[in-house]
Amino acid sequence: PSECEGSIEGLERFDSPGKGRSLRVTRPFKLGELLFSCPAYSYVLSLEERGCYCESCFTRKNGLAKCGKCHKAFYCNVKCQKGDWAMHKLECSAMTAFGENWCPSETVRLVARILAKKKMQKERCLSEKILQIGEMQSHIEDVDNEKREMNEADVARLHRFYSKHLDFPDHKDLLTLFSQVACNGFTIEDDELSHLGTAVYPDVALINHSCLPSVIVTFKGTSAEIRAVKNMKPGDEVLISYIDLLYPTDDRNNRLRESYYFTCDCQECKSKSRDKTKLKVRKQRDPIEPEIISNMVRYARKAIRENLRKYNRDYKILLEMCEQSLEEMGAVFDDSNVYMLHMMYQAMGVCLYMEDPEGAIRYGEKILKPYKQLYPPYSLNVSSMYLKLGRLYMGWEKHSMGISALKKAMAIMEVAHGKDHYYVTELRNEMTQK
Repeated sequence: PSECEGSIEGLERFDSPGKGRSLRVTRPFKLGELLFSCPAYSYVLSLEERGCYCESCFTRKNGLAKCGKCHKAFYCNVKCQKGDWAMHKLECSAMTAFGENWCPSETVRLVARILAKKKMQKERCLSEKILQIGEMQSHIEDVDNEKREMNEADVARLHRFYSKHLDFPDHKDLLTLFSQVACNGFTIEDDELSHLGTAVYPDVALINHSCLPSVIVTFKGTSAEIRAVKNMKPGDEVLISYIDLLYPTDDRNNRLRESYYFTCDCQECKSKSRDKTKLKVRKQRDPIEPEIISNMVRYARKAIRENLRKYNRDYKILLEMCEQSLEEMGAVFDDSNVYMLHMMYQAMGVCLYMEDPEGAIRYGEKILKPYKQLYPPYSLNVSSMYLKLGRLYMGWEKHSMGISALKKAMAIMEVAHGKDHYYVTELRNEMTQK
């Protein structure tokens, strides 16, 4: 296309009716085949993962070397440290100077890096072959008051913590950039879907959403890899899912409107074919009004969130809360109802934090069967659940159950991550060693 300087082999930009700019394939792609790999334009490691992962390449290993100045950032070696200095220097002295008061959000940290990168950048970089960073959709005109206030607070933190090393564009441009990051940022996750950091990939931002995706985004280090989760023929649109696909149609579209300002009209949203299964209630019950369901769920979610703050991660109290919510919801909902599953997933997470493998296994086993039915094939939500369970079984000396679960995780990961990804290699080693 004329407006693009670069191109990606096998792909082209096009204007999709009602969706605007989009991406499609120009040749066939097989299930599990890599469409393209995109380096991050900018990225940042989550503060929680400091010391476990290299800030520069996101390699997980023991014995990382810490920055001699701030003693907060960790690296594989001198090469990684030097490679990251242009970004780390934005925070290095500020962390020491502000001490306990240094508290920018992850989004603020990422925006600071984008601004620094824009200043250093002389030409399009490798993550902007078909879409430049400035062309990313911002939806600034759709942002509601609550989000605008959050963005304003982020702009204030950006000025507070980064003014020494950055020249800021005007206020309106900063608000636009925060909106662009909110709509186009990606969470980098590990093989068990734990949050490692946040990044922007302009070329990947061109891909539209569908609840019936044709591709999946996974991560290798700080790069995003886009692989086919079905066989694709020339002309097929490249589609990813922006949200968790577990939930029923109305819930999914509420999430899409809230975060991305559109409603999905894919085949699944039109037919609502899985909603009945997802909203299953106990046999003796009459159908329940959707309003009652959503209120119940909102209450349960809010209770968990607030208590995480209130009890400062007192997991015993949290587990009791989850179990109480499950009991109340269980009187109405079937065990395979997605809101029961959501609560069981929370409870499983709390058990893992409490180092209660028995509890975690109990919830994991309940979750797994409905997950397989409700998620699309090659879902990372399913593979990560098999991984967690497989590793728990192995630690619990249930060897054959462990191997069986890990093999099922592997079958999904070989498609989603590719057979040569280090997560897949590590998993193979894990299975043979044990």
